[in-house]
Amino acid sequence: MFDIKAIRENPEKFDAAWGRRGMEPQSAALLAMDTELRSKQTELQDCQSQRNEASKAIGMAKSKGEDASEAIQKVGELKAKMGSLEEDVRSLTEELNAALSKIDNIPDDDVPDGESEDDNLEIRKWGDIPSFDFEPKQHFDLGEDLGQMDFEGAAKMSGARFVLLRSDLAKLERALAAFMLDMHTTEFGYEEVSVPLLVRDQALYGTSQLPKFEEDLFKTTSDHYLIPTGEVPLTNLVRESIVEEEKLPMRFTCLSSCYRSEAGSAGRDTRGMIRLHQFQKVEMVSVTTPEQSNDELERMTGIAEEVLQRLNLPYRVVKLCTGDMGFAAHKTYDLEVWLPGQDMYREISSCSNTGDFQARRMKARCRPKNDKKTRFVHTLNGSGLAVGRTMVAVLENYQNADGSITVPEVLRPYMGGQEVIKAS
Repeated sequence: MFDIKAIRENPEKFDAAWGRRGMEPQSAALLAMDTELRSKQTELQDCQSQRNEASKAIGMAKSKGEDASEAIQKVGELKAKMGSLEEDVRSLTEELNAALSKIDNIPDDDVPDGESEDDNLEIRKWGDIPSFDFEPKQHFDLGEDLGQMDFEGAAKMSGARFVLLRSDLAKLERALAAFMLDMHTTEFGYEEVSVPLLVRDQALYGTSQLPKFEEDLFKTTSDHYLIPTGEVPLTNLVRESIVEEEKLPMRFTCLSSCYRSEAGSAGRDTRGMIRLHQFQKVEMVSVTTPEQSNDELERMTGIAEEVLQRLNLPYRVVKLCTGDMGFAAHKTYDLEVWLPGQDMYREISSCSNTGDFQARRMKARCRPKNDKKTRFVHTLNGSGLAVGRTMVAVLENYQNADGSITVPEVLRPYMGGQEVIKAS
């Protein structure tokens, strides 16, 4: 969300930035609403001043025993007009805020221009692409052959895009999540949080899923929403608060189930665990000062990379172009892990700096020491990692010719020392 004052001061800058995201100029329409709103606000203030003067005139007339009927009539007329103006101001404010809330964040200067994922910029690669002396399988074939990944059973209960994991694969999922959380909390200073999975609409508004992306969410009959990502409750920890700057950066992590309707993904990844309605994810969120956020994005991305490196999973880092970035993102790095079964890289983590875009919506501020003035914090989020997709990568990269799966060394302590997953 944007400060209309900043747009008013430099509309060309904002239109140029939005143009980089393939958007039409927005400032003219926004400023027309702003002009009308400020005109009504000025008219309302004038009416308030006139009413105050008329009220004083009534008091003076009565104290002198003079006729105050004219002033009384004027106060009544002004009061009625003010009621109408207050409604206009309220309505125009809502209209302007609604318009502002649906406009994408502006990209950082070093974000590459582009229209789609084909224009993303590869930053670096890590790890060797594994070679097999057999035809590598995709994860769903491996999991079903093991007898421990059940899509049909899940569909009987819940429909498409759900999965049941059993036995060692269920244990592997738990091991991956515990490994990630332990790393984030004991080595990188993240505070673990157990978060609600149901939130109200204002929480999703604060992190920008609402109002634009409501079709991607699951809503309950009690007007709660199931969270699409742990980013929502973690970022809202600083909602409507003022944080002392010496306490920043604040870093939070959680393991949560995430729920997405996948409304726009018909026909995409219909088999397997890549795109489910419900999945586990370890999330990282940072709250920083404006000066800290760029360095924090690099740090967060490096931590997500460290997870993949310790699992010895080959990956690449790409900087998203303007046409592929998320709605709230100011700058984003995607980590794409190598999947031998698909013979391609697939996204496994996305780390974004949103600047003050979310903070403005949440009214989240910080204050320098010994200073009364406040300013908006910057918020960042990143997957550290998506647990299901990490399992997919482990299954495909660690598969053996007999269909068994070698357990990555770093996970063995979480698996009771188990080295190989075999068919049930």
